[in-house]
Amino acid sequence: MGIVSKQALNNTIITYLGFGVAAINTLFLYTNFLTDAYYGLVTVILSTSAVLMPLLAFGVPNTFIKFYSSFKKEGSKEAFETLMLLLPLLLILPLTLLTFLFTDAIGSFIAKENSIVKDYVWYIFLIGMAMAYFEVFYAWAKVQMKSVFGNFMKEVFNRVGVMLLLFLVYFDVISVDFFLKALVGLYLLRTVIMKIYAYGLKMPKLNFDFPANTRAIIGYSALIILGGSAAVIILEIDKVMINQYKVIENVAYYGVAIYIATTIIVPSRAMHQITYPLTAELLNDKDHDGLESLYKKSSLTLFIASGILFVLIITNLNDLFLILPEEYRGGFVIVFLIGLVKVYDSLLGNNNAIMYNSDYYKTLLVMGVFLALLVILLNMFFIPAYGLNGAALASFMAISIYNTIKLFFVKAKFNIMPFSLETLKVFVILLVMGGVFYMVSLPFHPIINIGLKSVVTIVFYMGILYRFKISEDVHRLLSKYIKK
Repeated sequence: MGIVSKQALNNTIITYLGFGVAAINTLFLYTNFLTDAYYGLVTVILSTSAVLMPLLAFGVPNTFIKFYSSFKKEGSKEAFETLMLLLPLLLILPLTLLTFLFTDAIGSFIAKENSIVKDYVWYIFLIGMAMAYFEVFYAWAKVQMKSVFGNFMKEVFNRVGVMLLLFLVYFDVISVDFFLKALVGLYLLRTVIMKIYAYGLKMPKLNFDFPANTRAIIGYSALIILGGSAAVIILEIDKVMINQYKVIENVAYYGVAIYIATTIIVPSRAMHQITYPLTAELLNDKDHDGLESLYKKSSLTLFIASGILFVLIITNLNDLFLILPEEYRGGFVIVFLIGLVKVYDSLLGNNNAIMYNSDYYKTLLVMGVFLALLVILLNMFFIPAYGLNGAALASFMAISIYNTIKLFFVKAKFNIMPFSLETLKVFVILLVMGGVFYMVSLPFHPIINIGLKSVVTIVFYMGILYRFKISEDVHRLLSKYIKK
């Protein structure tokens, strides 16, 4: 796992940097520099754009990675690359026309509960389109085994840009209205920069003599739209639907709690940038042993990382809430439920990559669609009944069901599981540490309390992992830094 470890480490550093900037933006700048209503509006715009993105991308990012290594001749690769660049336009162009013709109707629908959203239909569409083509160009770089720059653009660039814009709002250099326009420009600029970088790695040569298996490629892409849309809907639809049932300030409160829990997935996001194309290659080469090894190692490594993050968040959450404005402090249940399901996500390792790059993706994509419908129905029931906690419960239930289906699907088709005795050992360690450190209460300032408790927790955890060599990869990494 040399190439995995090297790029995953770089991606992890970049992703944590991005999440660090996002933490400042989400927990302090947005909450203090924008009103609750405008913060809620920004969350609705970005979440709705994220839901729209898989549709506009036409499944190309996944398709690019799945099929690229199967084209060995340069001419066939160029034809495939041309197809990948043009395919998203099949939906972007007609949807642009529909948005132009029915802007008012779309605006009225998404502004059912909050009229402030009505004037931002084009903002949502343009950001969604920029997200879609960014992922296309990012996939272009990934198949060249270059994921670090794209990860920087995805995780850091926009967040630093947003930070600068928020400070400009705070110092009255720009208005909130200009901030929202600049947000659209930021996403478009990111896409242009990613395009330039991707083409620098390999300049496209247009070849309209499309591959012989074009029909299969387009069919796969169409199905990936369903799978990608289902996955994004499960993750983002709660914030969109809160806007349909509650005043928009609630979207901001929920978004802060969700962000705190989402930090758990950082190691997984970083590692997947490189394990995804490697998984595709292992499947194309029919290397079952290599696939099983990658599955188990990625699962254990990510469980070790995500598990300690969950413990750190839950044991420090009461102190963290004291730092936030009072109206943002009521999200313990949200953080706990979403955090728990993010740990479950990480525990599956490269499960998603296995499924979406295998010949068995169709059944799973159909299941994903049904589960996306399930999370919508659960939100329709739980949000009016239980408010923001209801939205978290709906997401927790739907994602848990979805993950369990994926786990047993891979077991049934490939006869591999990601778990081992080491997985159980890590679970017991995390359970004991979480119970002990949650009961520890320090009398200092919340920031000092968080710092002290976190340092002790991490040192204790790393010491156990190193002493008992629970993970070869983690032990090797710790040994390297201890020697230095």
